[in-house]
Amino acid sequence: MNTGGVPIEILLVEDNPGDARLTREALRDAKVRNNLHVAADGVEALAFLRRQGTHAAVPMPDLILLDLNLPKKDGREVLEEIKQDDRLRHIPVVILTTSQAERDIAESYRLRANAYVTKPVDLEQFLKVVQSIEHFWLEIVKLSRI
Repeated sequence: MNTGGVPIEILLVEDNPGDARLTREALRDAKVRNNLHVAADGVEALAFLRRQGTHAAVPMPDLILLDLNLPKKDGREVLEEIKQDDRLRHIPVVILTTSQAERDIAESYRLRANAYVTKPVDLEQFLKVVQSIEHFWLEIVKLSRI
């Protein structure tokens, strides 16, 4: 468990400011030190990951939390571009979305998402879901730091 040392870098790709705030709050109380970076659309997310423009000096994330329904470039396109890029494909991508559609789930896994999690509408459940993602991906799973 990473309770000290270098914090885990997380990129949240989320266009809903309320959901981004709730995710930040849930991760703030995490046992694992982390830095949360937020991109509000798919174009910004890819610029962050490719360290373009104002994102030239950002750290590479250890984990990506990706919404599917995004402006400019949707999450499916972002996921596909991440997994086709040799420099990015190793980063685990967890789809965190309101969609429960079977076709979205199947398409996300076809595009090599590492996990698919449906956002609950209930506030308390939403916080629990984010904390369970944090627990699994930041405490149990060993992430590559290369």
